[in-house]
Parts: sequence; C-alpha cells; structure tokens
Amino acid sequence: MSIFSNREKAESKLPAHGQGKGKTAPSVAAALFTSRFSSGFRFARFYFPVRFGISLCSILFFAAQAFAQPKDNSPYSRLGLGEEVSHAMSAAGFGGLSAAYADPFHVNVQNPASYGWLAASTFEIGAYGERSKIKTDERSATVLTGNLSHLALAFPMRNSLNDELDNKKRNFFWGMNLALLPNTAIGYDIQTEEVLGGISDSILNVFQGTGGTSKLVWGNGVRYKNFSAGVNIDYIFGQLESKRVVLIQDIGPSYVNEFNDNISVRSLQLTFGFQYKLDLNKKENADGRYTSDESIIIGLYGNPKSSLKTRSTIQRIGINDNLRPIVIDTIVNDQDVKMGGTLPSEWTLGFVYQKNNKWRIGAEYTYGGWSKYDNEAKPETLFDSNRFAIGAEYSPDATSYNNYLKRVRYRAGIFYRSDPRLDDLSQYALTFGFGLPLILPRGKTSFVNLAFEAGRYHTGNQINENYMKMSLGFTLNDGTWFYKRKFR
Repeated sequence: MSIFSNREKAESKLPAHGQGKGKTAPSVAAALFTSRFSSGFRFARFYFPVRFGISLCSILFFAAQAFAQPKDNSPYSRLGLGEEVSHAMSAAGFGGLSAAYADPFHVNVQNPASYGWLAASTFEIGAYGERSKIKTDERSATVLTGNLSHLALAFPMRNSLNDELDNKKRNFFWGMNLALLPNTAIGYDIQTEEVLGGISDSILNVFQGTGGTSKLVWGNGVRYKNFSAGVNIDYIFGQLESKRVVLIQDIGPSYVNEFNDNISVRSLQLTFGFQYKLDLNKKENADGRYTSDESIIIGLYGNPKSSLKTRSTIQRIGINDNLRPIVIDTIVNDQDVKMGGTLPSEWTLGFVYQKNNKWRIGAEYTYGGWSKYDNEAKPETLFDSNRFAIGAEYSPDATSYNNYLKRVRYRAGIFYRSDPRLDDLSQYALTFGFGLPLILPRGKTSFVNLAFEAGRYHTGNQINENYMKMSLGFTLNDGTWFYKRKFR
C-alpha cells in the first residue's frame, strides 16, 4: 500500500515530458528546444535546493561548533561511557518513539526497518541546547550546554515515480541510511572535601572529565508489502578523559597527587529492526487495489551485546609547587595499554496506531542489560535500565493550501527511564514540539522540526538535576534521486 499523501500522488501522475503523436519537423524542433529548456530548468530546480541545503547545513554545523561544549557540571557523566545523547531526531517532540515510527519523509535512525518505508531522499541535520539546574542539599548551579545532535542521509534505492509512470505495482522496497551521531557526552568538574579522623587536616578531591563517544551508522532496510526488516552497522568511537587531583590541606608544603586517564574506545555493533503494518478498514479502489487510511504498526529493534576495545594512557604524578624548582615525580606513565570489555544488549518494543496524514499515537518499552557492561580500563558497576514512553502527533489537514497552521504537525509525549549509572537514578520528562512543513523548489515537502523537553534526573539522597532542552532540526526531502526520465 502506498503511504504518499494525495498531493504526492497527484504530482507523481503527471505525464512524461514530450509525450504526443504526429510531430512535424517544426514541432520536433520545438520539442527539442523545449526538452533542452526543461532540462535546464530541471537542473536549476536541482541546483538551488542543493545549494540551499549545503548553505543551511554549513551554517548550522559551524554554529554548533561555535557553541558546542560539554556540560561541565554533569556529575553522573563520569560513570560508564558518559551521558546518553538522544537519537530521537524528528520524534523528539512525541516522547522519542522509535520502535514503530515509520514516516516516508523523515529518518528514523534507531530502527533500521523504517528505511523500507522511505518515499524520498532525506537529509536531516539538527542541534540542541540545554539549560540545567543541579541541586544538592547545600548548593545549586546552573549549566548551559549545546551541540550538534545528528547528521543523516537516507534514500530509497528506487524512485516510486518510475512505478507510477509505468503503472506498475511494486511489493519490494529497499532503503539505505548513512548517519553520524554523538552517542555519549562527558563533562564534569566536581570538588569534595573529606575530613581525616582524629586530626584537623582535610583532603580535597577534584574530579574533572571531558570527552564522549560518537556513532557512525550505515544501515539498510527492506520491505515486502507490509513487513520490513533492517540492520544498522554501528561503529562507536571516542575518548574518555578523566583527571583526579588529591590535595591534603593545612599541613604545609605537600605533594599534590594527580591521576590522569585517557581512554580511547572502539566498538562495532549491529542493530536489528523489524516492523509490521496492519491495515484497518480496507477499501477496494476502481482499479481493484485495496487501500486503507488507518493502520497499526508494531515494531521491534535492538542490538545484542558487543565487544569493546580500549587503548589507554595512564599517568600517576606527584607535584610539589612549593619548592623551587617545582618538583614533579612521575610514578606511573603507561602508554598504549590495550584492554577489552563488553557493551550490553538493548531492545525496544512498541506500537503506533495511525491515520494517514492525520494523526498517530503510540507507546514503547526499552530494556537495557547494563549490569553486563564491562570496561577493563575503567572498572565499575552499572545497573539494568528500563524506559517507558508514550507520544502522539496530530496534523489537522496535511493537504490544506490556504491554512498553514492546519498543515503543521503538533507533537507531545512523556517518558520515564531508570538510568543504569546508579541503582536509584531515574529520568522523567514531558516533551512537545512541531513539524513545520516547507515547500522548497523541488516540490517535495521538507520540514523544520522543533522540540522541547522539560525533565528531571532524580535520586534519593544525592545530586538532582532539572533541565529544559530545545532541539532544532531540518529535514530536506528530494524526490528526483534514481528517477529515470523517459522521452517518447
């Protein structure tokens, strides 16, 4: 079943250029002129949107680089691989639903089965900004941060316009995706003071860390009728840098002890995905085909556990800057220390009930077996995680020509997640957003996706964090890739 909008169907059924009968010599010359003029016009239609897209992406990329910074006081990012970065992209406004989310004009990079539903070549880029307020029983701090959130290019391997012009019904579809995503982020600067028993001296500990991991994704998804399956090959890479300074205060000249670790991580991960669309209230058209504007999509995706490889630089240094010259003792200086580990499996199951071009509502559950996480270069204990999310999207009239607000996609959702970094750390948030449609010179509908997330990280008796995040993404769609032009 086609999931194009009525407008896309109308555009796809335009007659091929030059179709006609009984051309005389002048009409042939006119046809050649028209063909060349149309080719030039089509080139212009191709060139300007591409130039616009490249300029937009360049501006956004350099702007993101200008303000990109780790959250320099995110205390829990010192655990595991850091603080997880959301890959919800256009779904960020409705709870980050991903298992059963399949849209012909948006990329769902989390479930590769969704690539089989793509109807246009889609380029997506986005960034986010976040304001957090971190509280303890005694003090609080406000932190601002932001970064590039995603860069993705996905496309169907065959243009559906060819089938429309040839009046063919195709049951097999194939889509591909390339993406570069931030995966985790590390940024903290923490000080603790410990009083030694029996004496008045105290120990000052300073914990600092930066870095994180990124994910390079190559994915393929195939669909046969209403069932789709896909696989992502994810290459995870990055640096985990940590520094601990220990100073014994109030005892006069003494050594400051520094513990420096720089860990390079690499992992190759496979993500498998499946989606099945169950059509409801089928109706037979005049051509004998059955269509339905209501459906339920059931989706499942996840990754089995994978190996983790690390290379570390380990330094243990004693510094006494009260002496002249300054005394620096290097106790440990190990270079290129190779170790291993394990990244755990994670699986997400969900469903979406939708009415084409009108609304969708869904829910999903995610399980992460993080108690199986292992990193020999940075030993620590994590915990299994669970995530529940529900969300909805509504568009009053996607084909309205005279009321823009009716074409807007309105989104809202909520989610709850038990964070694997502590046994009592949880995250919950309310999300809402908008998909603002744009008609670019190519004629395909593109989108500006705006999402807001208000949430909280909560623990029983330690550090709590309230945050407000805004995400801005651009989705540029092009329907001319792999289009075979015919002249008759």
